[in-house]
Amino acid sequence: MDRVDAYPTHESQGYKLRTGKAFPFGASFVPGGVNFSVFSSHATDCTLVLFEKGASQPLAEIPFPDEFRIGNVYAMIVFGLDYENIEYGYRMEGPFDPSNGHWFDKSKILLDPYAKAIGGRDVWGTSPNWNDIYRYRGRLVFDDFDWDNDRPVEIPTENLVIYEMHVRGFTRHPSSGVKFPGTFAGIRQKIPYLKELGVNCVEFLPIYEFDEFEGSSPDPATGELRVGNYWGYSTVGFFAPKSAYAATGKMGMQVDEFKALVKEFHRHGIEVMLDVVFNHTAEGNEHGPSISFRGIDNKTYYMLTPEGYYFNFTGTGNTLNCNNPVVRNMVLDCLRYWAAEYHIDGFRFDLAAVLGRAPSGAPLSNPPLLETLAYDPILAKCKLIAEAWDAGGLYQVGSFPAYGRWAEWNGCLLYTSPSPRARTRYRMPS
Repeated sequence: MDRVDAYPTHESQGYKLRTGKAFPFGASFVPGGVNFSVFSSHATDCTLVLFEKGASQPLAEIPFPDEFRIGNVYAMIVFGLDYENIEYGYRMEGPFDPSNGHWFDKSKILLDPYAKAIGGRDVWGTSPNWNDIYRYRGRLVFDDFDWDNDRPVEIPTENLVIYEMHVRGFTRHPSSGVKFPGTFAGIRQKIPYLKELGVNCVEFLPIYEFDEFEGSSPDPATGELRVGNYWGYSTVGFFAPKSAYAATGKMGMQVDEFKALVKEFHRHGIEVMLDVVFNHTAEGNEHGPSISFRGIDNKTYYMLTPEGYYFNFTGTGNTLNCNNPVVRNMVLDCLRYWAAEYHIDGFRFDLAAVLGRAPSGAPLSNPPLLETLAYDPILAKCKLIAEAWDAGGLYQVGSFPAYGRWAEWNGCLLYTSPSPRARTRYRMPS
């Protein structure tokens, strides 16, 4: 028997539609189509923008009918899409009133905060098309990887020997001898070397999608444009592995390539930990670009002063509003996704003191986000390690709210240890 929800009820520009499912947020597959769900508490209208992969102009722009809005969530099923050749984004309409926290601009196409893969920056060092109307593009992802009974390693925390690693830097030099230097695939060839060192946990510096050309400038000697964001601490999309870190990124296979790397590490008894940056985004301050969060619901996603300016507890121009319930849920959804779909063993939180601040910026005695992560059932076996300070002067080494779960990055050890890589450098949870 056919499912009732596989039948369209509406049509727009030749596409069959029906009311979508509010959860999960993002783009997900349903019988016969794709469910698009996006939250905004202050937008007045939302339009789904579809592109053929790599095309300069949209394939279609489909407004969400009023009856497709459920509370503050726009949800729509679109039938008959070419899943592997589609990119998507949103236009949001609402007030442009920065003094009251609103930056809506329907002329901009915005990235889905829950996009599981992002196109547009697929090859490292390739200069962006600065005139592209939609530079970072949401893509659909099939969760069909064969894990072959893989599971997290679960090494006791006190026994970890952690090797901090930049994905590109680790194998980029010809001396690494790998076939695909600077990629997830290249790292696989170096696992025997890591085993020889005695490493049993690799912590990757940020692998979420970022743009290495953010903050770029010309080389004074050659005039060539230099990479400005090599380290990746400026996130574009929290759910998507960086496509330029994958040898197969230009083919859109970065998800499977990273999963294959995690699987191989686990096969050799090595845990995989991610350095995650939930304290700010690549959108910067009032002079930065509208990529996603700012244009979708600026007042929800960022900490703002009463005058509408961005609190800057990160030294980067903006600060995520982590203890707003919507943002808190996004962080939780994201970490659950990486733990469940990528089998990640743990997370190191950059400038984690930010995660304990109220929307006003004041430190909280019982931060809801930190407590939620500590007791979450899906994250129960994941290591949680806090860099226990921020750029606003909140220094919590030795006093970070631990809930019996959180460990702390030890700043003194970090900067005095004679070995900058293979080492354990955190305070155990109390």
